[in-house]
Amino acid sequence: MAHVLIMPRQGNTVESCVIVDWKAKEGDAVAADTPICEVETDKATFEVPAGEAGTLLKIVHPAGDDVPVLQAIAVIGKPGEDWQAAIGGSAAAPIAPATAAAPVASAPAQQAATTLAAQPSSVHAAAAQAAPAASSLVGAPASPRARSLAAKEAVDVSALSGSGPNGRIIERDVKAAIEGRPALTAAAKAALASGGSIPASGSGLGGRATASDIAGGAAAPAPAARAAFTGEFPGAFTETPVKGIRKVISDRMIESLATMAQFTLNASASAVRMQELRSRMKGSPEELGLSKVTINDLLLFTVSRVLKKYPYMNARKVNGVVQTFERVHLGLAVDTPRGLMVPVIRNADSLTLEQISAEAKRLAAACQGGSIKTEELSGSTFTVTNLGSLGIESFTPVINAPEVAILGVCGIEPKPVLDDESDPDASGVAFVPHIGFSMTIDHSVVDGAPAARFLKAFREAIADIDLWLAK
Repeated sequence: MAHVLIMPRQGNTVESCVIVDWKAKEGDAVAADTPICEVETDKATFEVPAGEAGTLLKIVHPAGDDVPVLQAIAVIGKPGEDWQAAIGGSAAAPIAPATAAAPVASAPAQQAATTLAAQPSSVHAAAAQAAPAASSLVGAPASPRARSLAAKEAVDVSALSGSGPNGRIIERDVKAAIEGRPALTAAAKAALASGGSIPASGSGLGGRATASDIAGGAAAPAPAARAAFTGEFPGAFTETPVKGIRKVISDRMIESLATMAQFTLNASASAVRMQELRSRMKGSPEELGLSKVTINDLLLFTVSRVLKKYPYMNARKVNGVVQTFERVHLGLAVDTPRGLMVPVIRNADSLTLEQISAEAKRLAAACQGGSIKTEELSGSTFTVTNLGSLGIESFTPVINAPEVAILGVCGIEPKPVLDDESDPDASGVAFVPHIGFSMTIDHSVVDGAPAARFLKAFREAIADIDLWLAK
């Protein structure tokens, strides 16, 4: 019987993967270890091997599709074999949980490929025949992420049809339900718990449904439809679907801003000693291991030490509870072709400058190369994001939830300062290089003054960084 290739599961929290590219086409002969497609999660990109030698009979989902895990993506068999019979005649049918006994490990491409190739084709095929259609299961069990989102947005999961494996309700099913209704105010969400229904449109600001709408009050009439555009567009354009890691980043940023009272402070510090130190290190002997230390490495080292003195900044807010951490697990924002990623330098407060520099470079390279491990992208307690190399003088970094603060690093610019009045030869004003910082805090957890005290201490540490390295 033909071998059904399924979308492998990449960790317990991954519900679907996007097919980035098919490396083989229908009719191609493939070996069991031949990578036939590349898929991505919100964490990493990896290749999926054929799993069995034969001919690629059918590509069930084209490149660009967001496919639930354990669902058929291709069929491999003998030339002329009936591929539809192999998947039970339904390309959308998820594979039954029998395959869950051998889940694929997350992140590294080779590990994922090896594990998937080890799964026998008979398991995939038998599971595929036993699979029911997702749309036929209403009120099926929901995933933890789906239940969490449904509780937050007042969505009745029992009324949803699941598109996940075995008809399981997954996060995107809940999101689809939210998109199909008007936005709700916080009071409206609370009112839904006591009954009532959601109107087609709300009477609140921007068409939001209010508590009175939920309770049966008269809703404002739907706004008149905009007149159709009859002219020509001013030029050609390209449409790019927001999906994969780009969509995950978008959702997280919106959620971060919607659930936190974000407040940004801006300040700068003298960069004279830091630049001098960096210059000396760059020319130091190779055996010292400091020649590749960057300005950003020096900043990461310093913030990991200053945070120890201000533990309320090294914290996370989870389910209404503030968690303050003894060790500093430093998030490092990395720009990659796939989007922003934040790997974590574990126990940064206990690492030397050389070790922090090496770990930061290793994590950044893994993110940019697509080999970063899932576990290396979670668990940070404070994040640093650096746009200084792009000449940014000030910006508003968005907090990496559930952390309570993020430090943005800006460029180094000359700043006028008063000369020492005790110097009789002082001309009055001197231009001194300063590095800028933009720090955003969750004001519901940290007040402005305590945050400012941390930022002041950090600025002073940067100005005297050579002393901090000597501690």
